[in-house]
Amino acid sequence: MSAILSKSEILSSIRNTPSLIEDYINLDEQVQSNGVDLTLRNISTLQSSGRIGTENNQRIISNLTSLIFDELDYIDLGLGAYVVTYNEIVNLPRNVMALGTARSSFLRCGVAIHTAVWDAGYSGRSQSLLTVYNPQGFRLQKNARITQLIFYRLTEETEAYHGAYQKENIL
Repeated sequence: MSAILSKSEILSSIRNTPSLIEDYINLDEQVQSNGVDLTLRNISTLQSSGRIGTENNQRIISNLTSLIFDELDYIDLGLGAYVVTYNEIVNLPRNVMALGTARSSFLRCGVAIHTAVWDAGYSGRSQSLLTVYNPQGFRLQKNARITQLIFYRLTEETEAYHGAYQKENIL
């Protein structure tokens, strides 16, 4: 039977080798009853178009330019789409996958986080799309908790993820 990992299972998995989550800021604040809050490492703007075709070799990912945080480690964001990179490295075993969702405070500020599936066997420092819908903009601080990652235990082990984003943003 598949199930969502509990707080105690998450903490136990963080003590494993490899750890479920590495490079976290503060486990006491980040581990929730039903997941782990991921924190902001970097935010970038999209600088070019992208392309997805029927074959992986046709894929062109948009170029990014990192934005600079101010002296208090904040950044002011206007309407639009941004790519965020998380501080945490996620290491999923072959029987666990994850889904991410924005923290509820983002929704109340007119900001959304769009994520993809974290496949079983994935290891890396992920990225997501942050979209500011609020016409007044949004102010965000580096290392803020922005996304809750929820872990799902699969009914059995599966083939490990081996796509283009395996080990992304680790070096």
